[in-house]
Amino acid sequence: MRGILRSPKIVAGLLILAFFVVLAVLGPLLVGADPTKTSGAGLAGPSAAHWLGTTQSGQDVLAQVVYGARISMGVGVLSALIATALSIVVGLVGGYVGGVVDEVLSLITNIFLVLPALPLVIVLAGYLPSRGVMSVAAVIAVTGWAWGARVLRAQTLTLRGRDYVQAAKAGGERAWRIVFAEILPVEFPVIATSFLATVLAAILAEAGLSFLGLANLSTVSWGTMLYFAQNNQALLVGAWWWFIPPGLCIALIGAGLGLLNFGIDEIANPRLRTVLPKRARRARRAEVTS
Repeated sequence: MRGILRSPKIVAGLLILAFFVVLAVLGPLLVGADPTKTSGAGLAGPSAAHWLGTTQSGQDVLAQVVYGARISMGVGVLSALIATALSIVVGLVGGYVGGVVDEVLSLITNIFLVLPALPLVIVLAGYLPSRGVMSVAAVIAVTGWAWGARVLRAQTLTLRGRDYVQAAKAGGERAWRIVFAEILPVEFPVIATSFLATVLAAILAEAGLSFLGLANLSTVSWGTMLYFAQNNQALLVGAWWWFIPPGLCIALIGAGLGLLNFGIDEIANPRLRTVLPKRARRARRAEVTS
């Protein structure tokens, strides 16, 4: 844990993510305003009454940004959880069992890998009878699990021949316990990076679906904010406060997830670690010699 907190990328990423988590959980309690409530102050710029201005219908942009964080981040995390669970099951089982099972699972994975993700998401979302959070998250997860499964399968193929795995087999351990108690913990860094990347991809996919009008437009999310801003020509009328805040939130949370991902990669892969400062190298040498 101490080594993780020494990474400036991980610390910066955690601070950014913590800010948005607090914004999603406690923000609505602090803002208090109804994000769908209209008023006569349409397209009003930022002021003391409305810190981020209002929409064309007089809705408070700050309230929409705060409430939209719940939907956008909720879809991202839920999609990543489903996709990561699928990739763990398919990747670990296929890589460890091998044979026909691995060939069938690899075939399914390869099919999803070659399918264009965004067009497939658009087609599936267009035929959904319900476009709620769960439905959109499930569609995004179905199209986003394959590449994580491919990475975990390759990692499992290299781990199943290790000495500790062979010792567990010789000791009579069951296959499911070897997979989930011996191999899975070693792959946690890979799973973590896959999960974070999937969260970011899911948030972007939700924003894209909402921007195209394929999500539930009655809910407030960063994507639906961009959709209504584009439909009401916010850029042409100069209402920059309508579309910049949700776009900036998506960019910032993407930067936080990216920094956290890079930091985990550097810890898991020594080749990616940057050169330690002179003071840190001297301290480490002093620890070794003492």
